Amino acid sequence: MLVLTRSVGEAIVIDGEVWVTVLSVQGQRIRLGITAPESVRIDRREIHAQRATDAAALHETEHVS
Repeated sequence: MLVLTRSVGEAIVIDGEVWVTVLSVQGQRIRLGITAPESVRIDRREIHAQRATDAAALHETEHVS
């Protein structure tokens, strides 16, 4: 894991296409802005996990029928 320190208004760039900018810091909460091509899906971790669970269940259902 790469760990970086950024201040409000500063950004990191991933693979030249995805920009993650620190928008604000309020106590324990950090607001991030993410700019990426439409082809890149961006989810919070819990949403990503739910999508994976749903996809696995759909795949299993398709093979049971």
